[in-house]
Amino acid sequence: MPLPVAATTEDSDTTFLVRGSFAGFFFHYFGRSLTQFLLAVHGLGAFALITLGVMVSQSGVARQIIRPLTLLQVARSGLRLLPLASFLALALGLMIIGQTVSVLNRFGADQFLGTVMVTAVVRELGPLLTALLVLLRSGTANVVELGTARALGEVEALEVLGIDPIHYFVVPRAIGMAVGTFALTVYLILGALLSGYLWAFIQDVPLSPDDYFRQLAQALTGLDFVLLAAKTFGFGCVLAIVTCYHGLAQPLSIGEVSHATVRAVSQSIVACLLLEALFIVIYLIA
Repeated sequence: MPLPVAATTEDSDTTFLVRGSFAGFFFHYFGRSLTQFLLAVHGLGAFALITLGVMVSQSGVARQIIRPLTLLQVARSGLRLLPLASFLALALGLMIIGQTVSVLNRFGADQFLGTVMVTAVVRELGPLLTALLVLLRSGTANVVELGTARALGEVEALEVLGIDPIHYFVVPRAIGMAVGTFALTVYLILGALLSGYLWAFIQDVPLSPDDYFRQLAQALTGLDFVLLAAKTFGFGCVLAIVTCYHGLAQPLSIGEVSHATVRAVSQSIVACLLLEALFIVIYLIA
């Protein structure tokens, strides 16, 4: 009985084609993703350098106009978000800090309470949650406002009048979002620590306020304050640069504003996570 050579050869060819097409799709997809990522990094980096140059070279230009715009952005990224930040602080304290206090007390590890609180809340969760809050509230508004202004020709009108759009639109947002993110982060961290002890008190955890805040003070170092300030200001600047870039630096029509907002949100999250990873490395080295 002859062997089915032809069938075997055909099956092997089919398998080879399937594997080849899968490999081609794999390399094409990730190659395209890598190219888009590098182009985005190049565009954002160039836009950030231009913004920094304008901020330095035109620091004394039109202060009567830029200062109120900056204060407006501070209020927009900080003061107006206080109610929602208060809710997040309460939820963070009740769901995470209070549970941690209860678990540590159950296993007799109360001496590690300050270290856990500083590591989880002060260093990581507080700044990151605040950055996401500012992104969803103020960052998306930046893209919509600037994208609409670009689509309606307002940016070109400013250029005709001799007004630098970067100085008028981006610089106040970069400074305001950085200051607002820092202030809101401090508020959220303090609220979370206080609500965490309130939750521990409700659970009848035998922990006095003196012991609780003494452990927090002992766990905190000068480096924590410096890196917290640097991280929160960095988050605010990154959010402002990414959202303003997608609103201003690309020719948009009204129909493309929503797509630019989605791209800005996704790239802002990635940028914040990369910055967070950088500070984690700094904490580990220090």
